[in-house]
Amino acid sequence: MAKFKEISTGEIKNLTADGKSKIIDVRPADAYNGWELFGERRGGHIKGARSLPLKWTGYMDWIEMVRYKNIQPSDSLVIYGYNAEESQKVAEVFQKSGYQNISVYNHFLSDWSLNSALPVEYLPRYKHLVSPEWINRLISGGKPPHYENDKFVLVHAHYRNRDAYLSGHIPGAIDMDTLALEDPETWNRRSPGELKNALEQHGITAETTVVLYGKFMFPDNADEFPGSAAGHLGAVRLAMIMMYAGVKDVRVLNGGFQSWKDSGFQVDVDDVARQPVSDFGVSVPQNPEFIVDMEKAREMLKAGDSELVCVRSYPEYIGEVSGYNYIEAKGRIPGAIFADCGSDAYHMENYRNFDHTIREFQETEQIWKEQGITPDKHLAFYCGTGWRGSEAWFNAWLMGWPKVSVFDGGWFEWSNDPANPYETAAGVK
Repeated sequence: MAKFKEISTGEIKNLTADGKSKIIDVRPADAYNGWELFGERRGGHIKGARSLPLKWTGYMDWIEMVRYKNIQPSDSLVIYGYNAEESQKVAEVFQKSGYQNISVYNHFLSDWSLNSALPVEYLPRYKHLVSPEWINRLISGGKPPHYENDKFVLVHAHYRNRDAYLSGHIPGAIDMDTLALEDPETWNRRSPGELKNALEQHGITAETTVVLYGKFMFPDNADEFPGSAAGHLGAVRLAMIMMYAGVKDVRVLNGGFQSWKDSGFQVDVDDVARQPVSDFGVSVPQNPEFIVDMEKAREMLKAGDSELVCVRSYPEYIGEVSGYNYIEAKGRIPGAIFADCGSDAYHMENYRNFDHTIREFQETEQIWKEQGITPDKHLAFYCGTGWRGSEAWFNAWLMGWPKVSVFDGGWFEWSNDPANPYETAAGVK
């Protein structure tokens, strides 16, 4: 077994200050985001550290993720985890991949997390992005951390695909079709009355803790309904609409059903009955600022303190494709900022890791800021019909950005109005 230099707390403190070494956090992504998975006094990660969980070393394309994060063989690396064994395993993988200047730090739990003078960072609203272990404790009758409620509903989200639910779901989860909260004529959220009724029929009040997830099933644009295989993207869309409606405590499983499977927990196939409630408890919507419609979107394009943010693929952005088999128009909204989602309308590769967990939030923030997407502005994220825009919005909301919305109509509604200009690679029309 290779022997790596072990550094002290004082040494790593100096290294974080001079910026000459790259600090690698190999704990689970949820610990990096802020969860105290081992009872540490302070959650989060060493300031400036990059997230490369030990779990990822089992992926064939691990080295591609390393290079994607601009961690080069010439860099000086310091690796830390919850224990020496984790650090050692990842250090060995780095060494086999051609990295030579590697040290390990084995005092995060015993020293760094205990000392409030040592800086940590965390995702500001990490409590709304939960782990499989958190859900397992919840459904087992326990009291997971940062949960003060006594009523919850676990929701398996899908679009026109109950088979995705019936073929395997988290025990106790009910299913919810995205059509319950979306109007298939416009793909916008349903009316306040319809939202209230749908939530009541699914047993949800404003005071219910709702935990959502979906199942990624490799969407294919050649299918009649590709979104039926993009369940976790649909789950985030439902989360956004529920928050808009007024559900006070909405959580999303980080990584969706894939994370649950990876953790080895039980999977059920029974059809769990919904338990309707008589009254949602408050008027809908409670958070109207989470969504903007056409008139407001037009205003935002003209204002100096706001931006429409296009969360679509590059072929959609330049007008090569519409992105959907039910949208004919191709192009983009003039003046919108491009925030590339990934390959197509049903994938979010640029916002997720390869195990479907949310991407390291500092990376997303840095990319956005380079494009002029900054938290001092009112931002309205949009895509074709709302799903990808909702996931980008959720990223910004988790980061604590104060003025973020979804332009609900997106390209679908914009392109259906002949009075609206549109733009392709060739220019404005």
